[in-house]
Formats: sequence, structure tokens, C-alpha cells
Amino acid sequence: MGRFKDFRPSGVIPATLMAFHDDYAIDEPSARRHLADVGLTRGVTAVTVNGHASEVHACTFEEQKRILAFSLEEIGDRVPLINGVYADGSLEAARIARMAEDAGASALLVFPPQSMTMGGQLRPEMAVAHFRTIADATDLPIILFQYPMASGLGYPYETLLKILDAVPSIVAIKDWSGDGALHERHTRTLQSMPRPITVLTTHSAWLMSSLVLGCNGLLSGAGSVIADLQVALFDAVQAKDLAAAQQINDRIYPLAQAFYAPPFLDMHNRMKECLVLLGRLDKAVVRPPLMKLSDAEIRRLKGALAEAGIGRDGAFGHAQAAE
Repeated sequence: MGRFKDFRPSGVIPATLMAFHDDYAIDEPSARRHLADVGLTRGVTAVTVNGHASEVHACTFEEQKRILAFSLEEIGDRVPLINGVYADGSLEAARIARMAEDAGASALLVFPPQSMTMGGQLRPEMAVAHFRTIADATDLPIILFQYPMASGLGYPYETLLKILDAVPSIVAIKDWSGDGALHERHTRTLQSMPRPITVLTTHSAWLMSSLVLGCNGLLSGAGSVIADLQVALFDAVQAKDLAAAQQINDRIYPLAQAFYAPPFLDMHNRMKECLVLLGRLDKAVVRPPLMKLSDAEIRRLKGALAEAGIGRDGAFGHAQAAE
């Protein structure tokens, strides 16, 4: 167990990107600089590694282990690290969970297994068994990643309640339901249960609208670029300062529109290009099947950064280093 053994996820939690060399090998020095830049932003409460944003789908088990290790070396004494658990099989997911705990992670973000896409929601016992298998392998707190129902990987509401009841180590959900009404139901119901479950929104394309429903945090790949703006927005919403929240949201909006434009799968590709434009990464290399963006799209990203007023020192013109 890591330094933050009593960690419970809430607040602003960015998911970091992964830097690669031209030959697709991990660029550890650049990745470490990115981790420090994001993880030590004032107001950030934790950092997620080995998630969507870091192209976990294209990383081997050994690479995921290495990424977590150097992430802990770089910032693990300053901020809790959440490790993604991305696997189609429950036994492999349990192996990743054990690795993460042994290394010193503070929590797990468990993705739904792709193996459940062909009607798995008709067998709720499958989802329960998946999480029980992981929970039996580790004492780390678990964040359940809730996908949209249209993806074939979302847990129906009644199934979600069964999972939460069966696995007490689940302490939060990363809500990507994509349904405003369902998202509000999650927020109102889960955070008011006898054993409260924190709702971490990842509706980054409409973040302010989501936060005002009462989510107790957010977990977002966009935090790899705009962690300081996300902290400012979250704080304004928590303070019920509508005018400040709207002003901050006006700055986030052009980038949200750029990041989450079709095709949706290029969102983290776009974020990586923004870090290059801001001088925070040297290269924006992505592993296939992701592909380099066009020059025209990179120009659009440059325009969105300018419209948002984001420079090399962040959105507020000065470093937002944690104390």
C-alpha cells in the first residue's frame, strides 16, 4: 500500500498522457516532465495513469508496470496515484490490480471488460463476478468506470447497484453515462447512500453542466492540458459562484469543442498536440492504430488554445505549483 493508504477519490483528478519516441518506445523523461507539470498543479487531488489518456490499450502489462513505477518515483510522494485496470479477462484484471497495489498505487480505476459487449448487460452476475475477482486480489479502493449504455459496456442502473452492494471496496464511479438524466440520478442517489459512493464526472464536453448537479469530483483526460482551469471551475461551483464558474467555462468551451469533435477517439491525440503547441511535450507521437493529426486540425487546436487564453505557463499566466 502506498503513502496515501486512506485515500478516497474526490476533487480534480487529471488523467495523464503518455509520451513516446518516434519508434513508439516510451519516452520516460518527457513523460516524467508531463506528470510533474500536471500532478503538481495547485488543487489537483490525485493523478490517474494507465488510463485511456495514456493509451493503455496499446501498452503491455510490463509497460503498464513501468509507467506506474516511474510515475510513483516522480510525483508519488506528493499526490495519490490511481492506476487503470484495463483487461478483457477478470483474472488478468486481478493481476494488474495486485501489481498496482504492490507498486504503491493509492486506488484503481476499473474499466469494463470489452468481452461483455455482446449482451453482457443481460447477465448482471458477470459484472459482479468481475469486480469481486478484482476486489479479492487487492485492498485498494476501486473506482468503477461507468460507460454509456449505447457502448454495450455500460452497467444498467440496477446492475450498478448490485455491484456496489456486492463489492464494498468500490468507493467511487467515473461517470461517463452520457445521459444527463441518468447522470443526475447517479449523483443524487449514490452520494446519498448509507455507504456514499463519490461520483467523479468525466463529462468533459459539458463539464460545468455536470458539476452543478453536485458531483464531488471529476476525472478527466482534459486535465492533462487544463488542470488549472478544471480546478478553478470546480472550486467556483463548490462555492456556488455562478458568475465565476461561467467565466471559467467560457474559457474551457473552445477547447472542449476541439477535443471532443468527431472522431471522438482522437481526443487524447488532440490533447497531446496541444501540449506540443504549449511547449510542454517535444513530440505528439501516438501508437497505431491512432494516427498523427493533420496540419489543418493542429491549426484549429492552436486557435482553440488562443481563444481559451492558455499559454506555456497555464491559463492564469503563472505556474500553479502545489505547495
